[in-house]
Amino acid sequence: MQAAAVTAKYAAALIGVGYRRPVPPVDLPIVLPRVTLRAYAMDDLDAFSDMCGRDDVTRYLYWGSRTREESRTSLVRKVGETGFGDVDETLSLAVSRNDDGAYLGEVILHMIDAGSRGAEFGFLFHPDHHGQGYAGEAARAMLELAFGTLGLHRVIGRCDARNVASARLMRRLGMRQEAHFLSNEFVKGEWCDELDFALLEDEWPPSAGF
Repeated sequence: MQAAAVTAKYAAALIGVGYRRPVPPVDLPIVLPRVTLRAYAMDDLDAFSDMCGRDDVTRYLYWGSRTREESRTSLVRKVGETGFGDVDETLSLAVSRNDDGAYLGEVILHMIDAGSRGAEFGFLFHPDHHGQGYAGEAARAMLELAFGTLGLHRVIGRCDARNVASARLMRRLGMRQEAHFLSNEFVKGEWCDELDFALLEDEWPPSAGF
């Protein structure tokens, strides 16, 4: 109990001396050379449901492939996830292709420690659009938003150790692998290893080009 009180007092002190900064509103859409990061809309349901209903998309996620109605429920929540700043608040952005408006996937930023300006970063893309650099372009823009506009100090990313593509992308973004947890969680009937990556504000952007 005493340790918890000390921890709470220390966290309050950090916020008091300015570790927590006001978070400005996110100006959407974010238009890049080939893709656009934008707020979700219910018009995305067909493409979103198609992506979430695939076993090869959800293989290394906590949840399995979803029905259209389950995807609709998830999409309703994501439509409202356009704010960021409070603990447990999530920014979910749809990624669409500029030349035809096609839905490609999503990038996500989840606040996990407002006092220390720490967040978790994630991405999910339809397999039909893999291998074309869209995920990298969108993910880099999300990190630029995190460290630039939002003024975050630390961003982490996690994936199943077997998810080679996700781990490779995080390394390409300049994220540092900080841990490999063995049999870290029991998911979908099996023990799974987890890779943890992180990046600090003074490490962004990485010196090497993407």
